Amino acid sequence: MTADRLISSPLIQTDTDIAIVGAGLAGTLAACVLGRAGYHVTLIDRHLLFPQEFRVEKIGGDQIEKLRRLGLLDPLSAAAIAFDEIVNIRAGRVLDRTYARHYGILYNDLVAAMRAQLPETVRFVVGQVDGVKTSTSRQRIAILGHGEMTARLLVLATGMGDILGRDLGISRKFIRPRQSLTFGFNLRPAGAKRFKHTALTYYGERVSDGIDHLSLFPASDIIRANLFLFRDHRDPWAKAFRERPKETLTAALPGLVNTFGDFEVIGRIDSWLSDITVAEKCRREGVVLIGDAYQTSCPAAGTGVSRLLTDVERLCTAYVPQWIAEDSMTAAKIATFYDDAQKQEMDERALQLADYRHDLTTETGLKWTTRRQFHFARRRVMHGIDKLSPALADRWRQLKIAT
Repeated sequence: MTADRLISSPLIQTDTDIAIVGAGLAGTLAACVLGRAGYHVTLIDRHLLFPQEFRVEKIGGDQIEKLRRLGLLDPLSAAAIAFDEIVNIRAGRVLDRTYARHYGILYNDLVAAMRAQLPETVRFVVGQVDGVKTSTSRQRIAILGHGEMTARLLVLATGMGDILGRDLGISRKFIRPRQSLTFGFNLRPAGAKRFKHTALTYYGERVSDGIDHLSLFPASDIIRANLFLFRDHRDPWAKAFRERPKETLTAALPGLVNTFGDFEVIGRIDSWLSDITVAEKCRREGVVLIGDAYQTSCPAAGTGVSRLLTDVERLCTAYVPQWIAEDSMTAAKIATFYDDAQKQEMDERALQLADYRHDLTTETGLKWTTRRQFHFARRRVMHGIDKLSPALADRWRQLKIAT
């Protein structure tokens, strides 16, 4: 039986098949995928136009392949700035170079590009959800100014806002409170017409600075900078950076100007303090959490979008078709999504990388001091082998993977 037939004659009569609360990246992508599959989806968000918000601004690696599988890579390609080389530097010296397709795009532009792909089967409702009730058959969603609607399945894609989750008895476990601090800001060349590289990653030099790395890349018509630190937002260093960004940054990364070019910081300084949390007591009838609503990620580790895309892909392609075909949304069925092997592997990998990036950047003991030195020395050696003999470098990488 096809999905269309299942949808046209649902076993339980509701206003919509699936209600998704939260039209940021996770909710919008889920609505696109489910709407294209023929389900009647209602996407609910407080904002008609997503506001400027400091979140993910660079897409690359496995995220590109996942977007391709979801059929949503083309709108990203059309809206973002593509680049294929990143120069990686530490202490004023080139570590290596990353040759792979990446995209730079501001988060609100990314969400807007994906919202433009919503099919006719998706109804977009601008409003604030102020109450939800779930059961095995009907999920009730109260929207200010719109009354109440019902759905077969409720998807919470509300990011780190967990008011609705608390109403349902869902709680959050803090794994690493105040895990990391991220700054976002814009650069322009000072005097020179252009910078020396299209994109650059500059790693922190001193453990005392708590800097994991600075990422510089094109986005829209500017050069965007993302600075990832393991420091408290109330730290005097953070205050100094907000007040004197260039002076504070170049003092911590003295080789930056020589390797990238002199610069000016323009516009506002965005910041994002990240807690690593995971939802608890969320295996409940009728409702499922995706993206940051389920588990948050460390921005320095770069796994947030990968986790989000895994959630969307597994939920929308492996589980929703089964659930909608049947007459109930039991807690046991919902639990199969959280127990999915691919999802669990991605969630665990994100937690492990968060710990690894934190310890590699901040730990001062002999173990991590030695590991940090080896990590960056090995990258320089591999870069040298790459330049002399790419084939030998490939064989060395394969040997490391095998052992």
